[in-house]
Amino acid sequence: MPRWLPRAMVLALALVAVFQLGSWAFHQLTGLLINILIAFFLALAIEPAVSWMASRGMRRGLGTGLVFLAVMVASAGFVTLLGSMLAGQIITMVESFPEYLDSVINWINTHFKTELRRVDVQEGVLRSDWLRTYVRNSATGVLDVSAQVLGGLFQLLTITLFAFYFAADGPRLRRGLCSVLPPARQAEVLRAWEIAVNKTGGYIYSRGLMALVSGVAHYIVLQVLGVPYAPVLAAWVGLVSQFIPTIGTYLAGALPMLIAFTVDPWYALWVLVFVVIYQQFENYLLQPKLTSRTVDIHPAVAFGSVIAGTALLGAVGALIAIPAVATLQAFLGAYVKRYDVTDDPRVHGHRRPVPGTGLVTRARRVWGRLRAAESGAGPGAVAVAGSGSGSGSEESSVGQPGASSGEGSGQGRP
Repeated sequence: MPRWLPRAMVLALALVAVFQLGSWAFHQLTGLLINILIAFFLALAIEPAVSWMASRGMRRGLGTGLVFLAVMVASAGFVTLLGSMLAGQIITMVESFPEYLDSVINWINTHFKTELRRVDVQEGVLRSDWLRTYVRNSATGVLDVSAQVLGGLFQLLTITLFAFYFAADGPRLRRGLCSVLPPARQAEVLRAWEIAVNKTGGYIYSRGLMALVSGVAHYIVLQVLGVPYAPVLAAWVGLVSQFIPTIGTYLAGALPMLIAFTVDPWYALWVLVFVVIYQQFENYLLQPKLTSRTVDIHPAVAFGSVIAGTALLGAVGALIAIPAVATLQAFLGAYVKRYDVTDDPRVHGHRRPVPGTGLVTRARRVWGRLRAAESGAGPGAVAVAGSGSGSGSEESSVGQPGASSGEGSGQGRP
């Protein structure tokens, strides 16, 4: 046995063990790594506001705390209003359920000549097996929902703490990262960090501004129609429509349409019409003006990045996909060499004209063949007329049989 073989076997086994240990640790820490990634992008989003307050003499920790406090207050208020709206709608539906059930029973009795009664229907439902099974499963599901809520609160606390440290100690973090790199690499890292801050912050602020415009527009329409909970519904449409690209407006408009339908079905139709019209206004007028200097990426690229982010990281990937792609696009754009585009009609989607295939050229060919046929010319003259461009030399060959085949010179072939 060679002397190096035992050492190589030990080294191979050690590498396999390290790989297995690393894979196990990565799967165990996936949740923590995702939380850190979310916190990092959240810190990048609030970095411009914190830096602005720090440049005016405020401590970074205090500025970061004020930004987080404002975000938490706004989020708590929105969730509270949305929850009260949903609770009110559920109570209204429960209270009006007997009347709805009576109307359904009367319609069935009228059209199908039956004698159903609401008491019989209620007793049948209360004594059914599926209701007992549903209640039993719901009691078990309450515990699961409670555990999920507690887990979500702990995850939110973890993200908040990491984002606070990333934003408050941003200069120290960058200094520590650059201390292990050579000067040339330090400049590249700082440049990439600056691009990420600009793109992520610009994405959040531009989307927030468009959410405000969308919320105000939908609030005016809902208030004119007399739809209840207009402020909450307008805030819902503004937030969901902006942070879910392309289809977010239609998903967000479903809830106002449902509430408007309970008031009047025609109101739901008017809400749908306004949602479609506003989507076109936003896509072609508002969004290009607000995002041209912040996150200028194609809508198809944005939609594809959201799908890819969702497939990789779920809802988290959907939220951070667009700023991540915008950052990558801006960073690569600084290193990819670009050239002037040639003045070719195919660049604009036009076909390049091929000589001899135009309408005028084909018409002149047909005209030459007709004239050759009328003059009684031979096949050779017709061929020459058909292949020419219609000039005077073609006309001189018409009416001279055999001129094109070389018969007059004695050099023709049989």
